[in-house]
Amino acid sequence: MAFPKAIVTRPLLPLLFSFSTTTLKPLFINPTSRPMRPSPYIPFVSLSAAQVGEPSTPAFPSPRKSGERWRPMCLYYTQGKCTKMEDPIHMEKFNHDCSRDLQVKNSNRICSQHLDYFLVLDLEGKIEILEFPVLIIDAKTMNVVDFFHRFVRPSEMSEKRINEYIEGKYGKFGVDRVWHDTAIPFKDVLQEFEAWLTQHELLGEEVGGCLNQAAFVTCGNWDLKTKVPEQCKVAKVKLPSYFMEWINLKDVYLNFYKRRATGMMTMMKELHMPLLGSHHLGFDDSKNIARVLQHMLADGALMQITARRDHNSPEKVEFLFKNRIR
Repeated sequence: MAFPKAIVTRPLLPLLFSFSTTTLKPLFINPTSRPMRPSPYIPFVSLSAAQVGEPSTPAFPSPRKSGERWRPMCLYYTQGKCTKMEDPIHMEKFNHDCSRDLQVKNSNRICSQHLDYFLVLDLEGKIEILEFPVLIIDAKTMNVVDFFHRFVRPSEMSEKRINEYIEGKYGKFGVDRVWHDTAIPFKDVLQEFEAWLTQHELLGEEVGGCLNQAAFVTCGNWDLKTKVPEQCKVAKVKLPSYFMEWINLKDVYLNFYKRRATGMMTMMKELHMPLLGSHHLGFDDSKNIARVLQHMLADGALMQITARRDHNSPEKVEFLFKNRIR
């Protein structure tokens, strides 16, 4: 649930959480929250590239300009559970403003999109889903609108196996304690996610309805082609219809820039965009994928649906681009 030179973050400490920036309609406002200083990292798109399809070069101010430094997001805050908004030490250590890492300069190359919003999704968890982050990006302004982030508790693992799994997955980032404190079952995640989509008027009134002028953006097909259906079966819930189609950013990248990129890191390297945060921490990966999306939009790329399920036979997926990453 949207950078400077290659920055390798230190292990994230246990207090981490996120929250809406420019919302479509007012959501929760924490009366204790304090305004954040402007982001020290403001990527912008150079307009010197001669033709659409040629990647422009983003420029980043010094990460230590004016004494500023990059800070990891508070992952308690991203889930609405931060209790330290009045603690100056915590506020200095962790970022509580997702837009700091997702600001862009205006571009005169951006083209009109068929959709109003893009929902950047990057799941974590090979056995069962462990993390479910989504960022809303405005198709016209390229700004991050809001985000949704939940850690997900597996339903078919023993507590011993869960502890081992989480230690191996999130212990290296220093956020295993946050996961244990906040993770909820996948069925509950879906309910809260649908309520969030409804608040933003992105979901039809019927339960599990289709998206309204929005589409998921993923880095590959695995998240929505494979993992979400598998997790729905495990959780014994019907696959929601809003997961029936998506945009694989790798396929759009291939057709726009005429170059293959097998993953997020390759795209960022080719676009001269250093990594911010920790690779394979879902919320950080979602922000970095959103940065790639912003860059491509600013370069003039048209985002189109690349894969769609058959509503009568959801197991069947049609890939809509002839040239695609297999």
